[in-house]
Amino acid sequence: MIVRAGLVGTGLRPTPTSHQPVILATMPQSDQGLTRDRYKLIPRTLIFLRRGDSYLLIKGAPTKRLWAGKYNGIGGHVERGENVLSAARRELMEETGLHADLWLCGTVIVDAGDAHTGIGLYVFSGDHADGRLEPSNEGAVEWVRYEEVGDLPVVEDLPVLLSRVHNMRRGDPPFSARSYYDGGEKLRVEFGD
Repeated sequence: MIVRAGLVGTGLRPTPTSHQPVILATMPQSDQGLTRDRYKLIPRTLIFLRRGDSYLLIKGAPTKRLWAGKYNGIGGHVERGENVLSAARRELMEETGLHADLWLCGTVIVDAGDAHTGIGLYVFSGDHADGRLEPSNEGAVEWVRYEEVGDLPVVEDLPVLLSRVHNMRRGDPPFSARSYYDGGEKLRVEFGD
């Protein structure tokens, strides 16, 4: 049973707001079931900001260790103390200078080849961007028409994920997927439809 301090025994359920943390009576950390044989996830965000039939993509800076010169959605790591939506908003602002109305499109469990650690990717879309578009150290940002994405050097999973997001509308149920490399080192993305 989840309870807010002061509501114990009252039969009332807590009503969390976006500004107030809910104080929970939960299992102790020792009962969370964290063992070496279970998968642990690093949370990341991926944002496909939309304007008409175009998406804001970032072309990785030539100095980047990963994905230099390749187009990707906006995003990055969720920092300790953030929720995934606040992390997505922060990443959008840091990498583009924009604010937008974001909504969760889906989640992807990314098996990066480590037996114990993977990536939990939270995929967002958004529109109604405001602010001034600015580049960052991560790379140059530009609006790209959806039908032109296939002609660009892109991060490997971008076409699959962007296609899924492109066919979604706000209010659609979020998708659930996993990605991994098969025995031939080919990336696979499986949706749990």
